[in-house]
Amino acid sequence: MLFDTGVRPDELHRMRWPEIVWDNARHGTILITTGKSDAARRQIPMTACVRELLEARWMTQGKPATGWVWPSDTKSGHIDHSTTKKQHRHALKDSRVPPFVLYSLRHTFLTRLGASGCDVWTLMRIAGHSSIGISARYVHPQADSVLAAVERVGLKGRHKSRHKSKTLRLKSGKESR
Repeated sequence: MLFDTGVRPDELHRMRWPEIVWDNARHGTILITTGKSDAARRQIPMTACVRELLEARWMTQGKPATGWVWPSDTKSGHIDHSTTKKQHRHALKDSRVPPFVLYSLRHTFLTRLGASGCDVWTLMRIAGHSSIGISARYVHPQADSVLAAVERVGLKGRHKSRHKSKTLRLKSGKESR
């Protein structure tokens, strides 16, 4: 879920079933209702993989209309960071994957999103960042993307421009457009 949504771990822990909207967008959406800023409250489109995972969980829980997506026998009633951290540590040990923190999955998602050609404004909205400067860290356009963008502007400008090209005679006697 973290790898395919980019939500913060605590946002994942606090998900409730009413915040999962099955008939929005292509595969549904997840509504994040609380966060450290207004920007953190947002709606995230689900990928097919995320929808499949949530639908399976929803079915297993008996198709609840209310309650936590990730219930647990904790004081809050849902999984919390310490529970997830312990499970993560055990999974790393069992799989022999080099250690990493769970928050890295959010960073990986946002880096992949930036590399896919997503503009910084859209990335900011999906990530729930409060400033574009934070989102800009994830967007690194490749040289071919920059070239393609400039070429698109050139093509559009040529077709819509009503200006005629003027030839200027420079003092040196050469012509310039």
